[in-house]
Amino acid sequence: MDNQMDMLENSTSTTQIPYYRPIGNEVTLFEQAYRHQLPILIKGPTGCGKTRFVTYMAAQIGRPLYTVACHDDLTAADLVGRHLIGNDSTYWSDGPLTRAVREGAICYLDEVVEARKDTTVVLHPLTDDRRILPIERTNERLQAPPEFMLVVSYNPGYQNLLKGMKPSTRQRFVALRFNYPSPSVEQEILIGETGIDKNLAQRLVNLTNALRVLKDHDIEEAASTRLLVYAATLIKHGFDPVDACRAALVEPLTDDIETVEALMEVILATFGR
Repeated sequence: MDNQMDMLENSTSTTQIPYYRPIGNEVTLFEQAYRHQLPILIKGPTGCGKTRFVTYMAAQIGRPLYTVACHDDLTAADLVGRHLIGNDSTYWSDGPLTRAVREGAICYLDEVVEARKDTTVVLHPLTDDRRILPIERTNERLQAPPEFMLVVSYNPGYQNLLKGMKPSTRQRFVALRFNYPSPSVEQEILIGETGIDKNLAQRLVNLTNALRVLKDHDIEEAASTRLLVYAATLIKHGFDPVDACRAALVEPLTDDIETVEALMEVILATFGR
């Protein structure tokens, strides 16, 4: 059980600030939300920088970060904690949400709509003026310190009637909408993240935007900035550009052979052999 809890969460040190290129006013908004103890909801497609942004802000503010990858088997006990069996007796083990509250850390629930509906209810007392976390099994009522912050994210493109966020939950957050950056900004991100030259960055961004046009036609989801960084990293370290783009920008997007071949035509038109 301890191993399951360790796999569920990821506690990040804030001693090193990761690279992040602001797109709009998201940094200022996050800082204001933190200062005034407001929870934040981040909406955006896969790989557009939501998790990197939260990691960057936690480092900027100087608070520990607990990241939870939500899934449909996630229970309230996974977040809050549970009694475990020891050698001679049972003992209580805090979940990542409880640890974040106790430590005054930032708790980030990634893809929160994937969690069970009865799980997200546990967040409600932390997202209003009470800022408390009741723990029934230990008879505790934790008051969140000013340093504690709750951040959640999800991809609206995957929403449906079964996996949407309830309005009563959504309206408890200040919301940020992320999207893929403009070509010029995405080039800056590639250069800053991987160190490739401007010409290669421009070619890769133009290529990715050509692939993104095919979203909802031949592929379900657009090529993300994250995948673009993967491709640039491979090329930067000597991997063949065509093979790098296939591995990072084509194969992750589809299993259909005909679609792969069609996407590779776009790759070959850009890089050739």
